[in-house]
Amino acid sequence: MIHFSLRCEADHHFDSWFQSAAAFDKLLGAGMVSCAVCGSTHVEKALMAPRLQSGGPAPSTASETEVTPREKALAALRQKVEGTADYVGVNFAREARDMHDGLTPERSIYGEAKPEEARKLIEDGVPVAPLPFVPRRKSN
Repeated sequence: MIHFSLRCEADHHFDSWFQSAAAFDKLLGAGMVSCAVCGSTHVEKALMAPRLQSGGPAPSTASETEVTPREKALAALRQKVEGTADYVGVNFAREARDMHDGLTPERSIYGEAKPEEARKLIEDGVPVAPLPFVPRRKSN
């Protein structure tokens, strides 16, 4: 896993983890990396300092327990999505496609999709966007 600091065209800064640098490039090219604040897909890597750790434990600082503006924005986004949309779990791709094709009434949904399912939805013009957080799995 690799951690990147990112920023969008509106100069919002956020962090994300990716399987590899190549995975980031592939997701970015497919329009699947979006700003955690405004949703823009015009995202690029921001300048980051390397994290080096000595042999001993890292010193504790007050900032480790403070909530950053990014964390607040992500928490607010999560709360809005979970409060206004239906969680459809692994059925996300089918549900999104059925709404797009007019087979079911439109509503706000979120869930999980395999990368190839998400890529196909995007290629077919189905309006979807990745969330900057992993949905909490809900049971019926």
